[in-house]
Amino acid sequence: MDSELFGVVLEYINFVFFVFTLILFVLFSLMAYFSTKNSLHYRNKNSFTDITKIMASPLAPTITIIAPAYNEGLTIVENIRSLLSLQYVNYDVMVVNDGSKDDTLQKLIDSYDLEKITVEMDPDWKSKTVRGIYKSKNRAFEKLTVVDKMNGGKSDALNAGVSLSTSKYVGCIDVDCLLQPDALLHVVKSFFQRSKKRVIAVGGVIRVANSCIIQGGQLEEIRLPTNWLARFQLLEYTRSFILGRMAWGRIDSLLIISGAFGFFEREIALAVGGYDTDTVGEDMEIVFKMRRYMHDRKEPYTIEYIPDPLCWTEVPEDLKILVNQRDRWARGNLETLFKHKDMLFNSKYGRLGLLSYPYWFFYEWLSPLLEFFGFFTIILFAYLGILNWEFFFMITLAIFLFSIMISFYAILWDVYSYNQYRKTKDILILMGLAILEPFIFHPIVVYAAVRGNYKKLFKIKSGWGSQVRKGFAKAS
Repeated sequence: MDSELFGVVLEYINFVFFVFTLILFVLFSLMAYFSTKNSLHYRNKNSFTDITKIMASPLAPTITIIAPAYNEGLTIVENIRSLLSLQYVNYDVMVVNDGSKDDTLQKLIDSYDLEKITVEMDPDWKSKTVRGIYKSKNRAFEKLTVVDKMNGGKSDALNAGVSLSTSKYVGCIDVDCLLQPDALLHVVKSFFQRSKKRVIAVGGVIRVANSCIIQGGQLEEIRLPTNWLARFQLLEYTRSFILGRMAWGRIDSLLIISGAFGFFEREIALAVGGYDTDTVGEDMEIVFKMRRYMHDRKEPYTIEYIPDPLCWTEVPEDLKILVNQRDRWARGNLETLFKHKDMLFNSKYGRLGLLSYPYWFFYEWLSPLLEFFGFFTIILFAYLGILNWEFFFMITLAIFLFSIMISFYAILWDVYSYNQYRKTKDILILMGLAILEPFIFHPIVVYAAVRGNYKKLFKIKSGWGSQVRKGFAKAS
C-alpha cells in the first residue's frame, strides 16, 4: 500500500511539473503574439507622426527629470551634459546628490558654476534633510538644479525631487543613463495620445550601453558588449523589454516601469505618497500604488510603454555586483507582492488581479524557487532510483528548445524592428548566447533570486549594494 501511495505521489509531482511547464509555454507564446501586435501597432501609428512639432508647441507640458546621484563623480559631469542637451523646451534637470562621499557635488559646482539658493519645501513631505539647493550662475545651464541632501537611498532622493518639482510630469531616471536627444518628445507624445483614458505613467525599453562609443554625451556608435556577463544581460533585456513588457503593455496590464527610465504624472505620484522608502523595489511599488489609486477612484487610465531605443545604461560586468543586483530585485519583488497580496485573483482589479499579479507571483517569484529546489529533488530521485528518466529528458529538452525559440524570436524581432546590431557576427553571437544561457547565465539568476528571497524571508539585513561604474567608452 505504501509503495502504491508513493507511486501516486510521484505521478502527482510529474503532473504538476508538466502542467506548470505547459502554462509557461502558453504564456510565453501569448507574450510573443501580443508583443508583436503591439510593436506593429506602434510602428504603424507613429510612421506618419512628426514629433518635432511637440518641441515647438507653446502647449508642451513641463517635465522635470529627476536623477539621484550617489558617488557618481566618475561620470556625473558628462551624464548631466547629455541630459541638458535633450530636444525639448519646457523641461529642467534636477540632480539629487544623496549624501555622496566622493567629489560628485564639488564636480557639479565647479563644472556648472553653481551657487546656493533658497527654496521652500513642503514641511509635511517626508525625506532626509536637504542641505542645500544650487542653481547655475551661467544662463546656459539654467535648466539645471542640484539638490544636496543627507543620504536616504534612491527612493528618498526621488521623493525629494518630486516634492521640489513644480512640473506637470516628472521623469525618474538613473543618473548614469544616456537618453536619446528626442526621448522627451516621445514621452510627451505618449502622455497625450489617449483621448478616453488618462495616461498616468510612461515607461520604455532599456538598452545596454556597455562598449558603445559615446562622445559629448551623445551615442555615436552602438557596439555589442565585449564582456560576457554584459552580453548575457543584453540578451535578457531584449527578451524582457521587447517581448515581455510590450505584451503586458498591449493588454494594459504592465505592473513595472524600470527605475532607469520612468515618467509619471506628478499629481498622481504625490497623491499616493511618492516612492516607498522601506523597499528596494521602489520602481515596481509605485506603479502598484498608482494603479490601485486609479482603480479605487474608478477613473479610466492607462500606462504607456515606448519600444523605441531611447535610454541606454551600463550593466554590471562583475559577477558579484550582478548577483547583488538580482538579489535586490528578488527582495523588491517579494516586498511589493507581499504588500499588495490582496490583489491576487481579486476581480476588483480586473486583469491586474486576475492575470498580471498571478503571473508575477507564480513566474517571477515562485518559478526560480521551484527550479532551485527541483534541481535537488531530481538529484534525490536519481539517487533513490525512482526518477522517470524518459519523462525528465523529454520535459527538459522541451523547455530548453522552447527557451531558445523565444530568445531567437526576440533577437530577430529586434533586428527587424530597430536593427540596433547590424553586423551578422553580432546576431550570431547573441543567438549562440541564447543556446548557452540556460547552462551559464540562468543558474546565476536563479541563485541570486533564491538568495534574495532567503534574506527577505529570514530578515537578513541587506541594502542596495553598489554598482562600480567604468564610464562609457569615448570615441578616439
